[in-house]
Amino acid sequence: MIKRILIMLLCMPAAVAQPRTILAIGAHAADMDLTAGALLAHQKKLGDRVVMLHMTLGEGGNPKLSAKEYAVQKRREAEAAASAIGAEVIFGPYADSMLPNNEESRKYVAGVIRQVKPDYVITHWKRSIHKDHETTHAVVVDAVLMAAVEGFASELPPHRRVRGVYYADNWEDAEGFKPYLYIDVSDAVDPWKKAIREYEMVRGGVVSFAYFDYYTGHTQALGALSGKKYAVGLDVDESVKKRVLDSLR
Repeated sequence: MIKRILIMLLCMPAAVAQPRTILAIGAHAADMDLTAGALLAHQKKLGDRVVMLHMTLGEGGNPKLSAKEYAVQKRREAEAAASAIGAEVIFGPYADSMLPNNEESRKYVAGVIRQVKPDYVITHWKRSIHKDHETTHAVVVDAVLMAAVEGFASELPPHRRVRGVYYADNWEDAEGFKPYLYIDVSDAVDPWKKAIREYEMVRGGVVSFAYFDYYTGHTQALGALSGKKYAVGLDVDESVKKRVLDSLR
């Protein structure tokens, strides 16, 4: 009898992890593609749902085009990049460099969180040389709380299942940032590289900064530090950096 039960257990299919939803929120189109895109592509391969919210298009950064013209281009590029990694994409209603740090922007992001229902949220670190990045951080942190409480009036019910908020490794957000988590993304580098090259700014046609070389090289360097071929680094709030063990193992 025991032998028969053991055979039945061995023949049963292994438990399959439930798909998760990851929402990456960036100040500008390309911010999350560059910093978290490889991770999103990796999670997509694992069967998860991945979504990017671009608060603005970052349409003010092309010296050769008007903001209106570049906005059309950036939206097209962002849609192509999202498609390359299998992500859904949402575009916020705000203008480049004019992202408001107010209740209205918090309510907007809280509404997106209730709509998307993420298990995990990825966004900017709290310190940056770009004010839109710092604003996005402040807005997202508050919006996660707002989305969870009854007091926030919305047609959608509260969403209380955000298990963690993580901060992406962006060269413009370097002050005080130190990777706490290293995630192996070696299996997703090719679709990620294809995705970020959809942006002209990454290919080198808009600004002099070598975005493609920096982020692909940085991801490889993080891989070396973590014993992998390619890795993405994420930070968390200090309050989360605590582990409780019964003993050293």
